[in-house]
Amino acid sequence: MVTEQEVEAIGQMLVDPQQPLQARFRALFTLRGLGGPGAITWISRAFGDDSALLKHELAYCLGQMQDSRAIPVLLDVLRDTRQEPMVRHEAGEALGAIGNPDVLEVLKQYSTDPVIEVAETCQLAVQRLEWLQQHHGEPAVAGPYLSVDPAPPAEERDVGRLRGVLLDEAQPLFDRYRAMFALRDAGGKEAVLALAEGLHCGSALFRHEIGYVLGQLQHEAAVPQLAASLAQRAENPMVRHECAEALGAIARPACLAALRAHAADPERVVRESCEVALDVYEHEAGSAFQYASGLEQLRARRS
Repeated sequence: MVTEQEVEAIGQMLVDPQQPLQARFRALFTLRGLGGPGAITWISRAFGDDSALLKHELAYCLGQMQDSRAIPVLLDVLRDTRQEPMVRHEAGEALGAIGNPDVLEVLKQYSTDPVIEVAETCQLAVQRLEWLQQHHGEPAVAGPYLSVDPAPPAEERDVGRLRGVLLDEAQPLFDRYRAMFALRDAGGKEAVLALAEGLHCGSALFRHEIGYVLGQLQHEAAVPQLAASLAQRAENPMVRHECAEALGAIARPACLAALRAHAADPERVVRESCEVALDVYEHEAGSAFQYASGLEQLRARRS
């Protein structure tokens, strides 16, 4: 049983800018796991921070929690043009992930946002919500990953045909995302290499999602392509950030070298992503069972 005082202590860790970023991330993911209105309130308070990376992850976690009580703050973030594009994008994606059709009209409005990453995200979120409405009542197909994704996986299972859709920039973005998640669920080296080719496609939003999916797969075959994208200073920071986090999740020696090489990158979101990814690397390479260990650490300090 988690007490209100424990949720508050973890929340205070999250919102304290004096805490190391790694500790704040662990607090965030602990709150995501705990859920409930108290966790949502603390996560929402941190949107005033100056770290775009942290705010991006706040929105991501609120979407993954799929609690409609998070909708008001996510709408505020999406509408706030002072927020960084990657933060507004993640708020739009989170609104789609929650799955409540009440936000459809707002998402349609922002589907023409002048920031292309925000516009494309909202277009995908609209299509996800419309897909959910069309398939209402059908049993959800449980995939190997627990994430709530911006598009359902395609029904096609042939890796070659899925690769063709994934890389065809004339296809609707939603269909290419469906191919992406079907390839992820298929797994294996052939699917990983097909996905990695997507790091050269035109849409920065698409490339960033490819990085995310390769991190979920944790396959060593993707390391050279992820490291190459991270190293490209001209690449969109949102893409480089996702590649860094993927390398942390894959946690092989070659990943460590790439992350250390960019730990002092001039782009703040990349630098911070490498910092967090190195923490995840240590977790993946170590013996600790749970990354979101804020509650355990809090109780250990008190005992």
